[in-house]
Amino acid sequence: MAGYQIVAKRPLAATVTAMEVMAPRVARKVRAGQFVMLRVDEQGERIPLTVADKDPDKGTITIVFQAVGFTTNQLASRNVGDFLADVLGPLGQPTEVRRLGRVVCVAGGVGIAFIYPQVKAFAEVGNEIISILGARSKDLLFFVDEIRALSAELHLCTDDGSLGTHGLVTDVLRGLLEKGERYQYCIAIGPIPMMKATTVLTKEWHLPTLVSLDPVMVDGTGMCGACRVTVGGEVKFACVQGPDFDGHLVDFDELAKRKRAFAEEERCLLQEAADKLAEERGGAAAP
Repeated sequence: MAGYQIVAKRPLAATVTAMEVMAPRVARKVRAGQFVMLRVDEQGERIPLTVADKDPDKGTITIVFQAVGFTTNQLASRNVGDFLADVLGPLGQPTEVRRLGRVVCVAGGVGIAFIYPQVKAFAEVGNEIISILGARSKDLLFFVDEIRALSAELHLCTDDGSLGTHGLVTDVLRGLLEKGERYQYCIAIGPIPMMKATTVLTKEWHLPTLVSLDPVMVDGTGMCGACRVTVGGEVKFACVQGPDFDGHLVDFDELAKRKRAFAEEERCLLQEAADKLAEERGGAAAP
């Protein structure tokens, strides 16, 4: 069968999985910040996933995802040797990588996977990288060794205090700024509240900040308009004009509302899948 074969799969953290997929054309062309639109099977929806890593010689890309919705749970059930229906890309604008000096990279949750290619790209052109990674607990942190190898400094923090600083990534960043550390640029990727809080802080310190947005996307080509976001008072389409934007100009409140638009439909799909699985096993689904 011709297609996009899964050649490696490994757990990174609870519900977070890394998959290496055969996609030679994407692997040759993709750059930091770009993503692919993926379908698990012919009946499935398309979902955007950032390319966390690539190996052009092998013809593979690495995607990282958290199994939280119907399609990501479906994807998590696939194994090495299975084929995916579509892997379309690279899509979006690549990150503008420049030598700026000291770059602080702030990531939370699965955003750690998405910031990794930016860390690598900015390090390769000679920037000094200071990385701040956060998660709810230590078992949800990953790519720590990979990012440490590229960073002059690595700061870890957890909401529950199980590893590193007990607190949020913004607590760590504020502490560094108040100690007199100075940076020329900030990259922040993670949950919407984390990115919003980071940009509020960096605006206070006049620190230019790049964020990567993941609004609802349907086709990834700009035709459907589902991924529209407001940046600097203007409507932008994240799939073709992003996903990177000036964080100080993003309307995060609107973005959060749009991300919740299909929450009920997603919940119903997950319940239907649970009911079907329970029926196949001859039992009852959990309420």
